[in-house]
Amino acid sequence: MTTTGAGRPRLKTRTRPGATARDEILDAAAELFTTRGFTGTSTRMIADAVGIRQASMYHHFATKDDILAALLLDTVTAPLACAEALERDCRDPVVRLYALTLFDAAQLAESRWNLGALYLLPEVTTDRFAEFRSLRIELMALYTEFALEAIAVIGDPDVGPEAASLPFRLVEATINARSDAAVDRSDAPAQAPAPDLVADSVLRVLGRSGPATEVRAVARAELDRLTGSCPQPRR
Repeated sequence: MTTTGAGRPRLKTRTRPGATARDEILDAAAELFTTRGFTGTSTRMIADAVGIRQASMYHHFATKDDILAALLLDTVTAPLACAEALERDCRDPVVRLYALTLFDAAQLAESRWNLGALYLLPEVTTDRFAEFRSLRIELMALYTEFALEAIAVIGDPDVGPEAASLPFRLVEATINARSDAAVDRSDAPAQAPAPDLVADSVLRVLGRSGPATEVRAVARAELDRLTGSCPQPRR
């Protein structure tokens, strides 16, 4: 008999990705929150989508807010850990920024569900989600720090320090691009700009012209080296 992590029988066989019932709950909630809306989704709907009893779901999450918090935190903890590892181990400011952009844009563009769209939920402004907001601000600060260092190395006289806020915004524009693609092409998988394109654009907006082939190769090598020490974003 198939059981949940709490030892209760499942209502149906496992159909969702994830090594644990908790992972399946998060996947189901991500789908429902991004397609039906947060307020339009009940905990019973999430449990039904997983194929478990509602009581079994409460073994993992006490409230619907707790599920949303876990999903939101997952979108920032992985890139934040990546940024901290790059800050510690990568000495080239341009490569460091490019690598962070690649990593973050990839997780926003290629995740199974467009979780970044949840950032705009009114509920996210409440105290319950203060940890997520704090970590996102911390990630934004690291982007700005990396960008300022890259600007200094690139040395374009037409690019001032005010441009340092743009890389973070360009990466998060992936969220809207993915949402727009889902609306405009409802009969096809939602598309977002390729992470390479986003990272190339970040360098150009900071004044670096020419092909980014060499920087991209070094950045990918850095990310491959860090795979073991950085938590990987949910796919």
